[in-house]
Amino acid sequence: MSITLHKNDLPDGLTFPDGVAVDTETMGLSLQRDKLCLVQLSAGDGDAHLVQMDRGTYDCPNLKALLADQETVKILHFARFDVGMVQKYLGVTMAPIYCTKIASKLVRTYTDRHGLKDLVRELAGKDMSKQQQSSDWGAVELSKAQCDYAASDVLYLHTLREQLDVMLAREGRTELAEACFSFLPSRAALDLTGWPDTDIFAHH
Repeated sequence: MSITLHKNDLPDGLTFPDGVAVDTETMGLSLQRDKLCLVQLSAGDGDAHLVQMDRGTYDCPNLKALLADQETVKILHFARFDVGMVQKYLGVTMAPIYCTKIASKLVRTYTDRHGLKDLVRELAGKDMSKQQQSSDWGAVELSKAQCDYAASDVLYLHTLREQLDVMLAREGRTELAEACFSFLPSRAALDLTGWPDTDIFAHH
């Protein structure tokens, strides 16, 4: 496994033929208040690329092109938040999307534990550390512990997708999952424009 930290953008020449695992680190969990600090990526090959944002400009054309590429599936866990962050700060709508959390909720109905750590333990047989989950991602220099933590959030997403796809097909819920994934950019847009906690499909 290798972890490469890039400043402001991805280098030329990186390819993600089997889709790209994506995650973000931010100053907090508010789309309105908190800034995007880091974008993590993996091709599913055991390596991770971390792009530390220049938050004055967010000038990262290679990263934006990858996230906007309609031929490359973006694999995320709780995609709703990351899609919103990328829409707001990079001006890019990510699609197509695969969300492992949504897939988990559709097929792992035998549990209410759908966090990434729980999924990785059950479906990938690995234990993840969440020690750096609450840390200063806006720091000028990220620590090795922060980089290791950030990388771990994308290293297993391809494996999770493979396992969850089998379960979705078995339960006859593949098309339902795909419909949910397709709605995520619209759900993120609702979050960004003032309806984060409102169920617009509810009667009242």
